[in-house]
Amino acid sequence: MKMRQLIKRARNFSKPFRVSDGKGFRLKDVDPGDTLDFTSEDKPRAKEALATGVEALAALQDMLYAQDRWAVLLIFQAMDAAGKDGAIKHVMSGVNPQGCQIYSFKAPTSEDLDHDFLWRCMKCLPERGRIGIFNRSYYEETLVVRVHPEFLEKQKLPPELITKDIWEERFREIRECERYLTHNGIIIRKFFLHVSKQEQKKRFMERLENPVKNWKFSANDAKEREFWNDYMKAYEDMIRHTATNDAPWYVVPADNKWFTRVVVAAAVIDALDGLDLEYPKVDKEKRKELAAARRALLESR
Repeated sequence: MKMRQLIKRARNFSKPFRVSDGKGFRLKDVDPGDTLDFTSEDKPRAKEALATGVEALAALQDMLYAQDRWAVLLIFQAMDAAGKDGAIKHVMSGVNPQGCQIYSFKAPTSEDLDHDFLWRCMKCLPERGRIGIFNRSYYEETLVVRVHPEFLEKQKLPPELITKDIWEERFREIRECERYLTHNGIIIRKFFLHVSKQEQKKRFMERLENPVKNWKFSANDAKEREFWNDYMKAYEDMIRHTATNDAPWYVVPADNKWFTRVVVAAAVIDALDGLDLEYPKVDKEKRKELAAARRALLESR
C-alpha cells in the first residue's frame, strides 16, 4: 500500500475517536467495545493493518529523527488493565529505540513532592527528533489525586492555595503548558484507553488465574475498582477541560486490544504526517565533500 493511501486510511481510523473540543463531551457516548466496521472475524485484517501501520510509523520516525526539528509526545492514561503497556509495545515495535524515549510515572517520590506538580514530567520531555511516551503523566494530578484527596494533602501546598477551584486551575495550567510546548515544536497527542468495568474484571481474573501473569496483579488494582464511578467522572472532566486543537485527546475503545492498537497507530501516523517530514537536503558544498570521500574510498585498498 502506498504511503499516501495508508495515511488517509489511518486518518479514517483515528478521526472518530479524536476530541479536539471538550465542550459537551460525555464519556458514556463512547462504547468501550466499539470496533467500527470490524468484527471478531476481522482480527487478521486488523492485525495486517497494524503491521502495515507499524512499518509506516518506522519510516516517518526515521525522517523525524533525521530532520531533528520536531519532537512528539504521546501521553497514555487509563484504568488498570486497559492495555497501555501492550499498546505501546505493539505500536512502537518498529521504531528505532534511539529515536524513542519512554517514561512510566508511578507514585511521586519525596523529591517529586518538593516540586510543582508538572516538574517530574517536564524534565522527561522528548528531545527534538524523538518520540517521547508518557505511561501515565501529569494528568494523574487531576485523576488519582482528585479521587483520593489525601494525596493532595501530601503535596505540601500552602493551605490557602487548596481551594474549591484547584482542579479548574490545574486544567488551565495544563492547557497553557501544552500550548507552550506545541509552540516550541513538541507535538502532543493524548490517549485515554477506555475499558469497560466488566472487561477490566475479566482481565484481572486472568492475571489471578494464570501463573505467568500473576506478577501483573496488585491488590491495590482491585481496591481502586471501588472508586470506578469517581474515576469515570474525573476522566470525563479531564477530557472536557483539556481537549484542544493543540493537544487533542483520543478516547480509544479498549475492550478489544487488537482494535485499540490499530487506532493508536493510526493516530500517531496522522500526527507525524502533519509535520511535513523529509530527510535533510544536502547542499553543494556537502555534495563536493561526499564526492571526494567516494573517490578516496574507491582509490583505497
